[in-house]
Amino acid sequence: MKLNADFSKRVAVHFAETDWVASPAAGVERKMLDRIGDEVARATTIVRFAPGSAFAAHTHDGGEEYLVLDGVFQDETGDFPTGSYVRNPPTSRHAPAAQDGATILVKLHQFDPDDRTHVTINTNIPPATRPADGSGIYPLFRDTRENVRLETWPEGAAVEVTAPGGIEIFVLEGGFTESGEAFDRWDWLRLPPGAVFQGSAGLDGAKVWIKSGHLSDMAMPA
Repeated sequence: MKLNADFSKRVAVHFAETDWVASPAAGVERKMLDRIGDEVARATTIVRFAPGSAFAAHTHDGGEEYLVLDGVFQDETGDFPTGSYVRNPPTSRHAPAAQDGATILVKLHQFDPDDRTHVTINTNIPPATRPADGSGIYPLFRDTRENVRLETWPEGAAVEVTAPGGIEIFVLEGGFTESGEAFDRWDWLRLPPGAVFQGSAGLDGAKVWIKSGHLSDMAMPA
């Protein structure tokens, strides 16, 4: 399966306009944002777990990165409430579940194969350090390949981000406009390497999850 697999093009997916698709696990549904592959795939997905649903224990050969959007996600290592950001690197293994239900944004098979860094951050807790310029950036992960963070933009703010390695922006709260297109809660925008994001925050401002710098190796049609 190939969905939004040409990483040289701008792609926008709006949550309200996308259908839920059943997964192989009972009670688990998905809204696919991009995908290359079938059940084992390089994929970016919104996944909804009904109360009591679970996946069987499995190994993430290509790594797994997720942000909990709603509810409490869990595995044998603990509970991850709304706002939790987790990176399970290649070769990691777990059995995910959601006793009371949860929705997550998850990215699979997109790690450096040699990456072995586990990350767990509860973004409801302020970071130990915050930029002196008060820019509203909450750092989540950064290495030579990628930069992952939350950003908060005030009402009407004009935002410009140069993205030589490409960029993904996912709306958590509020919204923004880019290229004349409005993005609201849980909408997703992907711009190719070399793009410049130029957007304007909405009347309620915007809180967004951003990942940049990681698309250079995917710039050509897959």
